[in-house]
Amino acid sequence: MLQPRALKGRAARHGDVLGRWCSCISNGPTRFDALYLFCTNILSSLEVLAAAVDEPPVDIMLLLTPSSGFFQRVNKLFLSERARGLPIKDFLRQNAANAISLGNMLMGMASILCSLNGHHYLACWLVLIGYLLDLADGAVARRLDACSPLGAKLDDFADYTTFGIATSLLLRTPHLIDNILCMCYGLSVFIRVCFYTSGIPFVYRGLPCLYSSAILASASLLSGGNTVLLRTTAVALILFMVSRSFYPHDRVLESQNWKKAIYAGGIIMVFSSIQSLCCVYYLLWCVSYMLFPGSLWSSKV
Repeated sequence: MLQPRALKGRAARHGDVLGRWCSCISNGPTRFDALYLFCTNILSSLEVLAAAVDEPPVDIMLLLTPSSGFFQRVNKLFLSERARGLPIKDFLRQNAANAISLGNMLMGMASILCSLNGHHYLACWLVLIGYLLDLADGAVARRLDACSPLGAKLDDFADYTTFGIATSLLLRTPHLIDNILCMCYGLSVFIRVCFYTSGIPFVYRGLPCLYSSAILASASLLSGGNTVLLRTTAVALILFMVSRSFYPHDRVLESQNWKKAIYAGGIIMVFSSIQSLCCVYYLLWCVSYMLFPGSLWSSKV
């Protein structure tokens, strides 16, 4: 059993309510006085706790209030003011075209990885899928009234990734001349995307890079990667891309029904098992646009 002196030492060390009671015992009051003092201190402590629960401190209230403090900082971190006020449906509508552009960019990145790892066949097919996605993103943006500066920049980045870097790597071989041609092709696409604006509504200046990429990918698949054919085709496509010829905007999905049918046929051909027929289909589609832009692919036709 602890002596009063030991109890007094414990009270000095801890300074709690029980320590006060022990101090009272060591000083000689009766057990009833000590018990009364102990109960009084317990009740006063409970009153303080109840008051704290009823009226929390101001800093805790600021922390837990949804309109300020921690929750407000997290809200601002993840959502802008405009995004927080938009329903999910409007958010999806405004970003549907951006998602298609991101898909185009992912196809380009995957094609780059395939080319670097020697999967030339798969890299060509990914470029063709990116071609279809690029034709769709602008039509979806205009259809949903979701055109924005962010979407335009994202489309340019996706175009250069798929139709610049990924397509130029289809020309890469151990030979120096092919590597130089690869760099020239990528540079011509960069110049085409960044600086070639016609200033005329609904008109391109120079052959759009997505058509040249589809031609090069189809020719590579059809010829089995014949280097002589690819070199000749790449040089011709570079000249068409940097030329001053005018080409109509390729609003295939917003034009006549026969153009929509051609686009639907392109989707079917990509997922068909007849490789040669698919390549011939894309070659006829893109070469007809390159050689007869006004007579066949104008919006008035």
